[in-house]
Amino acid sequence: MALDEAPPFWWKKNSWQGYVLSPISYIYGRIAAKRMDVEASARVEVPIICVGNFVVGGAGKTPTVHMLAKFARTQGFKVGILSRGHGGAITTPTVVKLEKHNAHDVGDEALLHAENSTTVISTNRVAGAELLLKQDCTIILMDDGFQNPALHKDFNLVVVDAKRGLGNGFAMPGGPMRVPFKHQLLHTDAVFITGKGNASDQVIRKTARAGKPTFHSRIEVIGRTKYKGQKALAFAGIADPSKFFDTLEDIGVELKARQSFGDHHVFTEEECGDLIDRSKSQQLQLFTTEKDAARLKGMGEAQDKVRELSEVVRIALKPEDPAMQKRIFNTTVKRFNARKKPAEPIE
Repeated sequence: MALDEAPPFWWKKNSWQGYVLSPISYIYGRIAAKRMDVEASARVEVPIICVGNFVVGGAGKTPTVHMLAKFARTQGFKVGILSRGHGGAITTPTVVKLEKHNAHDVGDEALLHAENSTTVISTNRVAGAELLLKQDCTIILMDDGFQNPALHKDFNLVVVDAKRGLGNGFAMPGGPMRVPFKHQLLHTDAVFITGKGNASDQVIRKTARAGKPTFHSRIEVIGRTKYKGQKALAFAGIADPSKFFDTLEDIGVELKARQSFGDHHVFTEEECGDLIDRSKSQQLQLFTTEKDAARLKGMGEAQDKVRELSEVVRIALKPEDPAMQKRIFNTTVKRFNARKKPAEPIE
């Protein structure tokens, strides 16, 4: 099931559809759990931090990776980001080049990563990591891949959207869980809560009972003051467009019209023309997300025009615990150094 087709009942507690599909979800969950338990088949000679999520759809992985990458650079690392390249046509391991690739080639997330860090897309995680080593990267940040056992990770940071949480709690197809929660928690090193809301309260409690840390963040809109009071037509093709619309209202944008599209939506010429016409006729400023702007760039004249006319809202995640990132990197490096050492002989 494609991410942009995720049914609304996945995010509703006690949905009858989830219960109807629960036998299939149980079977799927058992199979997915066994796959996740498989011993990693490959290790690379640099530390790896994986940023994943428990459910399908958006939870804030991309800005979390950006946050960690920024910190890693302050610590002297040359950062390499490994992405699956969701939505892109290229399937072989490829170094993303902004002057060469567009979202059709490599997907929107990889383009955003490549603005600041060496980025490789690869459906084969091991081959992608090896290509990053050839770029002289000294640490790898994985965007997604938490459930994939192919590559050994030194630290698994799992991101949870405070507004959405775990949805109805069922594994696919009855719900959004990739693997049953209890099983995923076994492989989790820390949980990172993004945004505002109480849907993550249950996750926080269960994570605490498992003796694992939970970190919290706040969302900061870069240059937010310039948006206050603007009358907007906002559009977004992300997993939960309402989060974007709420953010605009929080910073004082007068949201007069909104247009939601499916996650990773590919904008057509007709849709772009409609957005432009509506904004002009209603005298509204177009607003969109970084991901949507990345998906529009280089995709056609109409798409480039919409991007040019739109205010692209950029966000940054700020951890509430100032020591969070240092703790994560210290643990990661310690584990990496431990796995580099040869095993002691048994006497």
